[in-house]
Amino acid sequence: MEKILYLECNSGISGDMTVGALLDLGASRERLEQGLKSLKVDGYHLHFGRTKKCGIDAFDFDVHLEEGAEHGHEHVHEHDHSPEHDHSHEHGHGPESDHAHDHDHPHGHGYPQADENYQDHHHFHDSDRVCACGDVQGEHIHSCEPEAGPGHEPGHPHGTEHDHAHSHDHPHDHHGHSHVHRNLHDIYEIIDRLDDREEVKALARKMFEIVAEAESKAHGLPIEEVHFHEVGAVDSIVDIVSTAILLDDLGIKNVIVSPLAEGRGYVRCQHGVMPVPVPATANIAAAHGLELHFTDNEGEMVTPTGAAIAAAIGSGEELPAHYTIEKIGIGAGNKDFKQANILRAMILCPKEEKPDTLWKLETNIDDCTGEALGYTMEKLMEAGALDAYYTAIQMKKNRPAYELSVVCRESEREALEEVIFLHTTTIGIRRYPLSRTVLDRRPVTVETDWGRAEAKICGRNGREFIYPEYESVRELCKNSGLSFQEAYACIQRAAEKGEKN
Repeated sequence: MEKILYLECNSGISGDMTVGALLDLGASRERLEQGLKSLKVDGYHLHFGRTKKCGIDAFDFDVHLEEGAEHGHEHVHEHDHSPEHDHSHEHGHGPESDHAHDHDHPHGHGYPQADENYQDHHHFHDSDRVCACGDVQGEHIHSCEPEAGPGHEPGHPHGTEHDHAHSHDHPHDHHGHSHVHRNLHDIYEIIDRLDDREEVKALARKMFEIVAEAESKAHGLPIEEVHFHEVGAVDSIVDIVSTAILLDDLGIKNVIVSPLAEGRGYVRCQHGVMPVPVPATANIAAAHGLELHFTDNEGEMVTPTGAAIAAAIGSGEELPAHYTIEKIGIGAGNKDFKQANILRAMILCPKEEKPDTLWKLETNIDDCTGEALGYTMEKLMEAGALDAYYTAIQMKKNRPAYELSVVCRESEREALEEVIFLHTTTIGIRRYPLSRTVLDRRPVTVETDWGRAEAKICGRNGREFIYPEYESVRELCKNSGLSFQEAYACIQRAAEKGEKN
């Protein structure tokens, strides 16, 4: 059976968390860097490193925008160092350089003021790490190298003088700058420059299209009029293209995404204070059937980029009943929660399920009353028998009798044998292993004009069958005056309608 990539989103999902987890799984960093270089998008550098979240080692990936790129403003931000992600250090770049990076670095959207009930929202992206040359936590790869500025030695990777204690929590209404606004066509032009397989480009386009549709709905605009003041920023382009490259590099087609853990409260973004999940994330979840699990964590845990990734790559399938874990990759989120803020990616190898092996119990009874046999049948079903029935037989000495047959699982076998011995006159029970093939099945509850009814939807190989439950048909007949067949058909129609909706 083919391998499965499983994304366990117990702390939500964002672009940088996904890229970090895939790199930690062993996807090619070299292919990633070559692909991003071919986009010919400047003004950022990449962070590759390790960090710890609640003591768990995780891959720390981030995209840092550089001064003057995209935003056209000076980055002066404060950072608060947690003991798990220590970036505090000074940089001296020559005797004339006063380039000490004094970082006060809150990991992810901490409240701007203690009495405020909202958090800073940025480019659909959880980036708020320090960008510091020579960072002991990791290395920074620059997409471009500006000319040396005052106070810097030639060749220094930053090249320009700036106060660089910065986070990527860009609260747009506080900076007074203009972004480069891109529409979907502009994004596609950038993706088309990617020097990689067409399948990679197609997946990247799909992710951006998902976000564009969500933004279109949120703003009430045609999709071609949506301008990406946030997701079109360089960091989100890099996250989405990187995810497409790394997924292709792993070569696993079947991706299963767990329910997405989400926080609560508010975030601050371009359009003001928004509830969590923000409109774009909520629209993506609604349009693509993403299952959300709300937690008591304050703030955003599922970014629009993360939701778009989950929607674009998730197969919607459930995990196999049996599997082994081949490899684990862990990507770090930037915020600190009471639980480890990580995205865990696992390569799973499904195991062939054992056949549905059952037992068939049999016994012949010729000296037991009908009342006792009827009572025995009731007790067998209560004790977990999958099926039980009597067959009329002719025994030795020409005695009419009944053969009792019971189908059960191994876990209930002994208890059912005890029922038979207790309530009948038999002195022995035969048993045989029994294999069977069953349809996939799921119960549904439907609404009819005469109340609720239950049914089973069974299927195989793309075909489905609807079977109303007897007790529901019986109750509908009693309440409506319909015939049995009319009530049966009524429940079927209600179930079919519900499936289409």
